Amino acid sequence: MLSLICTTGLGPALAPKLLLQFINHGGNILLTLGNVYPIPSAISSLLLELDIHLPPDRTTVVVDHMNHDTLSSSDQHDVLLMPQPSITRRDVRSFFGGDGVIAFPRAVAQALGNHGQLLTRILQAKGTAYTYNTKEEADVVENPFAVGEQITLVSAMQARNSARLTVFGSVEALEDSWFDREVRAFDGPALKTANRDFAKQVSGWTFHEIGVLKVGRVEHQLSTVGHPESSNGNLFQPELLNPTIYRIKNDVTFQLEISEYYFDHFAPLILSDTDAIQLETTMLTPFYRLNLLPAFQTQNSTFFSSAFKLPDQHGIFRFQVNYKRPFLTNVDVKREVTVRHFAHDEWPRSWQISAGNLALV
Repeated sequence: MLSLICTTGLGPALAPKLLLQFINHGGNILLTLGNVYPIPSAISSLLLELDIHLPPDRTTVVVDHMNHDTLSSSDQHDVLLMPQPSITRRDVRSFFGGDGVIAFPRAVAQALGNHGQLLTRILQAKGTAYTYNTKEEADVVENPFAVGEQITLVSAMQARNSARLTVFGSVEALEDSWFDREVRAFDGPALKTANRDFAKQVSGWTFHEIGVLKVGRVEHQLSTVGHPESSNGNLFQPELLNPTIYRIKNDVTFQLEISEYYFDHFAPLILSDTDAIQLETTMLTPFYRLNLLPAFQTQNSTFFSSAFKLPDQHGIFRFQVNYKRPFLTNVDVKREVTVRHFAHDEWPRSWQISAGNLALV
């Protein structure tokens, strides 16, 4: 965790290149920002590499005259009151939701670029917010850095190796004094903040305590017809698992076990109705792309399965599952098999001659 509250430089050991190497090797970073001390240029350079932009005036804060705490910032209006974030896409898991209110004192604004494909916004400001440089003390703000929903307060980046970086816009929001603190909105009743729960959610996601998928057994074999089910619903026969050679037009069943880690235990992965894990059968290009359906569950995992007929094409095929969703670690499973032609004794026998041919003889 990098907390920028009492330093103007990080030294040569925390240069942007080294921090990126740390992420590339699977490391996770929770970066907290504050306007009390200037943000080091090394951090600004690191975030620019990821297409996250910070205000050029490093003492700029986010102000909202309509959504602030009237008890602690009745004059400056720089303690934002934000509801816990909700997910608008139905196929995205919500790890940061809730019914509480989050207090964001003196937040540093972030603006996400258009080229950061791995960036995800966790929490954004409301439409009445804008950035304000406290040193200017101007009555009218011209050309603010960002306004309204352009302002991101908490952003996240998950690399292709599932390493995570979270940029938290207010280090003060993580202080004990703001956990369960009483706040009052402009036209609302007094409430207790949900900063403690939100901090646990954000830190848990950043350091792989939630949103982590684990692949267990990966199995494929010829489809068995009429084989009695075992006690856990598995139709696979251990002695016939994962053959290296199939024949064209064989009926094959593919099965994948996935668990999801939640703070201190593994649980079965539950997909929404609008989401699906897909299996590709490829040889250079996909021949099939099939949904893997939940077959059965154990106490700690879900088994997804699909049955299909191999194409009428011989060669080296790959069974591949490439499942990538926001806030979940990536699943990339590949298995190669050989698909052969019919053997000479597998074709229909030549003595199966029709009655018409016998009449000609």
